Amino acid sequence: MSLVVDSNIEYIQNLLNINSATFQQKYATMSVDEIIEAEAAQGNQKAVELAQELTTNVNLLIELFELANPNNKYMILREMTAQQLQTFLPLMEEKDLQQGLYFFTDDKLMKMLEELPPEQLVNTVFQMFSQEEIVQLMPDEQLDKFLTSTDIDKNKILKHIQSIPEEYVAQVLEQITGEPCENLKSFDLSKKFSQLNPLEYQDALRAFQPTQKQQLVLSLGKEHDEWFQLFDPHAYTTIIYREKQKPDVVKSMAVIEPEYIQKMLHELPNDLLSIVITQMDTDDFAELLMKKYPDIIGEIIMK
Repeated sequence: MSLVVDSNIEYIQNLLNINSATFQQKYATMSVDEIIEAEAAQGNQKAVELAQELTTNVNLLIELFELANPNNKYMILREMTAQQLQTFLPLMEEKDLQQGLYFFTDDKLMKMLEELPPEQLVNTVFQMFSQEEIVQLMPDEQLDKFLTSTDIDKNKILKHIQSIPEEYVAQVLEQITGEPCENLKSFDLSKKFSQLNPLEYQDALRAFQPTQKQQLVLSLGKEHDEWFQLFDPHAYTTIIYREKQKPDVVKSMAVIEPEYIQKMLHELPNDLLSIVITQMDTDDFAELLMKKYPDIIGEIIMK
């Protein structure tokens, strides 16, 4: 492993007490880690001590290997396993984690969104669409699924049915029961709706025209926005895929809890995950490297 370090060569020369002539003759083309390795092998005690100090002194590690340079972070990270790389993610800022989502294809992003807990998915969707837009874009079968869900109290639906123009409610009841309802008012229509048996009740809800279904769903959803979780995840991702571009999607995913973003990033191949981690705060990077992976620092020096 050879890190990309140019500016600290003179610093190393002074630290290890190597005279200029020897340095130019033997080490002019070597990197910092190669110089330390060579001097330690020749018995230079300062080189041995320096190699040991690199596992305890954060500032020295950062300065010597110029870890502020993302390229140098990457050279270290690319030697790690997927499991090791994943330990860096919880220490990263959310905005930096989010940038890693751009590495996924649109199809993969949609699949991962579908696998989120419903609350996380719906919160993301709310960043892209208003409730009115969601209802308008949902296919009819999803509106039926919403309205016939056992998670919604029947009394709630009966209350909101009273907001639908009477002629539409009467038309649906006549279709289901075969009895005329044209002279009934909203309250009486709602009461008659409540007297339907369970199968008739569900058939009646499905019998509304799409516009009335949308009105009813939106009215219920505005009162209980958690009910938007009743729509199928795939219905949401179909809308997102059709209506939004990747930058809009990734920006909206900022509301997802970090633990779920981290889990998504676990699916990146090691080289891409390493690139994401190079954006990590340098002090945090060095501290974690020293705390959990001193053996890797040793490999940098002695490999």
